[in-house]
Amino acid sequence: MTELVYPREKTLGKITLILGVIAWLLLIVGTLGVALLYVLAGFVAYCFAQSAWIAYIRGTAVRITADQFPDLHQRLEYCSQKLGVDPVPEAYILHGNGAFNAFATRFFGRNFVIIFSDVVDALENDPSALNFYLGHELGHIKLKHLTGHLWRMLVLWLPLIGAAYSRAREYSCDRHGRACCADADSAGKALVALGTGAKRWATVDLQRYTQQVQTNTGFWPSFHELTAGYPYLTKRVARALNPDASMPGRNPLAYVLAFFVPFGGRAGGGAGLIIVVAIIGILAAVAVPAYQDYTLRAKSSEVILSISGARAALTERMAANPKAGLLTVDEVTKIKSSVTTSQYVESVDVYATEQYADVVATANAGNNAQGHIYMVTRDGGKNWTCGSTDFPGKYLPSSCRDKEGNDRPAPPKQSANIGMWERSFAQNTYNGCVRSRTKDDPNGAETFCECMVSKLASVVTQADMVREPTSDETRQAIQTASQACVDR
Repeated sequence: MTELVYPREKTLGKITLILGVIAWLLLIVGTLGVALLYVLAGFVAYCFAQSAWIAYIRGTAVRITADQFPDLHQRLEYCSQKLGVDPVPEAYILHGNGAFNAFATRFFGRNFVIIFSDVVDALENDPSALNFYLGHELGHIKLKHLTGHLWRMLVLWLPLIGAAYSRAREYSCDRHGRACCADADSAGKALVALGTGAKRWATVDLQRYTQQVQTNTGFWPSFHELTAGYPYLTKRVARALNPDASMPGRNPLAYVLAFFVPFGGRAGGGAGLIIVVAIIGILAAVAVPAYQDYTLRAKSSEVILSISGARAALTERMAANPKAGLLTVDEVTKIKSSVTTSQYVESVDVYATEQYADVVATANAGNNAQGHIYMVTRDGGKNWTCGSTDFPGKYLPSSCRDKEGNDRPAPPKQSANIGMWERSFAQNTYNGCVRSRTKDDPNGAETFCECMVSKLASVVTQADMVREPTSDETRQAIQTASQACVDR
């Protein structure tokens, strides 16, 4: 039966089968077998839908048997024997409401052929032409198109190849239909009836009809055929009359556009374009936000990288003098100068006292990704932790999140001046104190200011302040701390 198989179907059938099996393996392995659950769900849905359809056919259509439409039954048996289809499938006549068609289907190992009554009535005067429809559908069964579809279904949407394989199958089945006809004209008449309807087919000049192949060329006809699952009817008739008939070439540019259009089944290129639009929509809904999240995480990583110089400077300071107190004005300036310039860092604050130090960057990565990102050490610079209190956690680098993926909160207070506003309050107070006291007491300014800030921190801690103090509270705290240092 190899002469009844269109040559390209054999090639495309092997390619799609190999690709389909690979796709199934990748799907199952890639999802760790989870895909099998969806396959099972799909199979259950198929059973319900297909069983309903078969039940409708058996409960509505008229079965062709030796006693019911014996002439049709005889033709069915003849075509089955001619093509080597055994056993003979169940066949039914169904009113198609004007549709001119026939089809084959399968359910749990049993094959069915359904031919619409309009076809039988239209070809009553040329029974041999009716054999074409029976042979065409038997060809689908003989070539196992119904079962082979399962293995290939994951790749049949592929542009060009999916549609080409579908067209090749139709050419093969046309050859099976032709083999059941008495002559080529009967096969051609059977096909042309799909274009003319129930009456005019008998008077169509088949040779003139096939000449239309030469006029249906160019970019758009080529494109729509490349994305369609059925060849143009003019080509099918031409090859039914002469299997070796040559066809005009397609427009090369049509291949370029068709390459980007997934195969949409019988709907052709229109459905393919809808699939493309749907894919673009899915990408816009999923991939674009994911890409935005990725860029924001990259920006927050750049913030961490930009303040790493300050972290190194603080580590070096604590290693050189583990008992060092608060940073001097010069030290603050020097450490801040080690911060790498970044467009996402608005400002940087540093703080240190003995074993505790931190670097706080006010970050602005855009798209509602603003806040403070900190790096802190509690053991003299041996170990540093990064985190945030107000920067969106999902945009922080993985190193700044815990095992559950949540952003790390600000560290608990070790002594005093650990809260965000408290650090700034203490350091700024110290810097301002040094600047003002240096004029009157150049040698004792830093000693006095360290004492004052220490006392100030004690006052704030004892007050258990969890918010930024008001100006009156600030003034009162500074006066209390200052007086304590003057009286020391």
